[in-house]
Amino acid sequence: MYSLCTGCARRIALSCRALTRFDGIPALTVARTVPRAHNRGMLSYQHIYHAGNLADVHKHALLAWMLAYVTRKDKPLSYLETHAGRALYDLSADEAIKTGEAAQGIARASDWFDADDPYMNSIRQTNEIHGQTAYPGSPLIADILLRDGDTITLAERHPRECAALQHALPTAQVRQVDGFAMAHAALPPTPRRGLLLIDPSYEVKADYDDIPRHIRKYARAWNVGIIALWYPILASNTHANMLTTLQNDHPDALRHEVRFPPARPGHGMVGSGLFVLRPPFGLAERAAKLKTRFDLLK
Repeated sequence: MYSLCTGCARRIALSCRALTRFDGIPALTVARTVPRAHNRGMLSYQHIYHAGNLADVHKHALLAWMLAYVTRKDKPLSYLETHAGRALYDLSADEAIKTGEAAQGIARASDWFDADDPYMNSIRQTNEIHGQTAYPGSPLIADILLRDGDTITLAERHPRECAALQHALPTAQVRQVDGFAMAHAALPPTPRRGLLLIDPSYEVKADYDDIPRHIRKYARAWNVGIIALWYPILASNTHANMLTTLQNDHPDALRHEVRFPPARPGHGMVGSGLFVLRPPFGLAERAAKLKTRFDLLK
């Protein structure tokens, strides 16, 4: 079985106390009602509508695998995330039920993974503390899998989302700033080993043009870190030019994509992608194994 790493129990206990209430409202209720904002403005994106969907399964399963891999070595590391959200979601919320994305996502995919898979371990620990309908976002997955001595630095621009994130993960460094700017300022981090997750909502369409420039600078500033970009695969093919530029800039990076049926008629996202600079050894094989599961979806 995948065992709880040293120090995680203490952080989870802190998170449990912190997530009990926020502003006098049960934390999972807050996750139902407060918008998640990204990038340069107060945007309308709310991840509760999409938490636990097939894109999350793809992204979170491979993120958890990478974190489990890099923590095998007894050296401290840094985890940074540019667009963190609030870390904990209730899949029984009206918003999640309305879209049905979690029902088509983690509810279908939970038997794809071994019991000791780090992604399943993260979900299981979240369920044990917060109930069977709780789902961990990427910051909580990182908090569960990392150890004492590792650092977590998170950016979330929306004021109340950021406050909820601070409440949820009191041992993390949470900053109410633009995520791209945070990464520019924070790299290279201390400790030098680690992983940066870039996970915007892409509501700001300029992100598709700007992200290659950001990553070019991140890679120069942090020449030993794993840099992972998540992106949606859209029926409109909006992501294509960004990926062409990224592959030209970083020919040794791992590009991994999965396809799945639209969550509902007219829904534009038909797949999920990860672009990983300096991928850990074995990630390509793990990703390929996961893709075989996605390929069976109808």
